[in-house]
Amino acid sequence: MPGLGVTLPFFAHRVWLSIRPRGGGAATMTFDPAAMLRDPSITWIGHSTFLVRMDGVSFLTDPMFSERASPFSFMGPKRLLPPGVPLEALPPIDFVLLSHDHYDHADLPTVQWLARRGVRFIVPLGMRQWVERAGGEATELDWWQETEVAGVTVHCVPAQHFSGRSLADRFERLWAGWIVAGPSRRFYHVGDTGYSPEFKKIGERLGPVDLATVPIGAYLPAEIMHPVHVTPEEALQIGQDVKARRVVAMHFGTFDLADEELDEPPRRFRAEAERIGWGRDRAWIMRVGETRGW
Repeated sequence: MPGLGVTLPFFAHRVWLSIRPRGGGAATMTFDPAAMLRDPSITWIGHSTFLVRMDGVSFLTDPMFSERASPFSFMGPKRLLPPGVPLEALPPIDFVLLSHDHYDHADLPTVQWLARRGVRFIVPLGMRQWVERAGGEATELDWWQETEVAGVTVHCVPAQHFSGRSLADRFERLWAGWIVAGPSRRFYHVGDTGYSPEFKKIGERLGPVDLATVPIGAYLPAEIMHPVHVTPEEALQIGQDVKARRVVAMHFGTFDLADEELDEPPRRFRAEAERIGWGRDRAWIMRVGETRGW
């Protein structure tokens, strides 16, 4: 971490914005229940939460439906816009992928709601006990391990991030990305990450992938964020590294987590995609609530 001259102003600003939030956020649309059931399809619910349909299975990535990404109900990053699909409107879910334990990715009320309905969780090393305390069942994997579920293979792959839900449990649980491989499709949820040479290794071992969800926001100030959050340009480099046929931008426009302007990540993502020759058919910026086939 950088010195107090960088960290104190940043965290003070975060506290202020949790009380007096900035306006703005991702574009939205009304969800289409029939479109969500198409196979293959992907629906952006917001932040890093997607409903994915492929090869006859339905799963969620990092389901986050609460009002704040925080241990507190009165403080912490507040939603800029509601979830694109209400929890009650979701179709039956075969499993859930959790990338790590941070509040904007592992939302306790959401996990409890899904656990009560018998949904199984697939989690990185160290997170099974947390899911079990929430009332759920989980399969726990280390990097490069895999498991079979509902007719597809789920691979746990490296990411460059960190973990902890308080100052007392830093680095006690692993962080990861996920590749879901079925008979006809291969999907990659990158999770939260800084840029790393590991992505080329993932591409060599498990690529190409048909669709990758890549994080594009929360990268400023770079002194704090760059080791753990990629820029929009680096997000597209991940897509190239894993030989993705398409990438979908995520981790922007839902919670105000960092110092860049809220509309900057998608603008930079689109500009870099055009620069490298990836048009709108290959580098997607979806609206919250939108479903697309892939």
